[in-house]
Amino acid sequence: MHIGIVAEQSGVPTKTIRYYESIGLIRQAQRTGAGYRVYGEHDVQTLRFIQRARGLGFSVHDVSGLLGLWHDAHRTSAQVKDMAKRHRAEIDRKIAELHGMRATLDHLIAQCHGDERPECPILDDLAGETRVSGAADG
Repeated sequence: MHIGIVAEQSGVPTKTIRYYESIGLIRQAQRTGAGYRVYGEHDVQTLRFIQRARGLGFSVHDVSGLLGLWHDAHRTSAQVKDMAKRHRAEIDRKIAELHGMRATLDHLIAQCHGDERPECPILDDLAGETRVSGAADG
């Protein structure tokens, strides 16, 4: 199969397929005499695997590890579960970080008058400035 067909069947753009090939995430494609890449059904399955793992937020590095486990007949499910648990912990950390960001924004939005005055605690905070409430709000 040529790269366009593989892209269509796997849901992975051709540019991304070339990138995955260049970093060794998928094997180097065979080439025709004219230099066109040729892939097989196994490549489509591998790209679908990668696409699903990336969709779950796994890094390219972690996907490489997962692919190694997928192809290792001697793997244990405990190894796979440990990777998934570490990834879930990272997602939980990011969620907590996002909640903190939202709380900060909620506070700043509440502090901003949102009127015709130029004073804006949101911009002050982004600039690292602290203002005493009411001092210049007159």
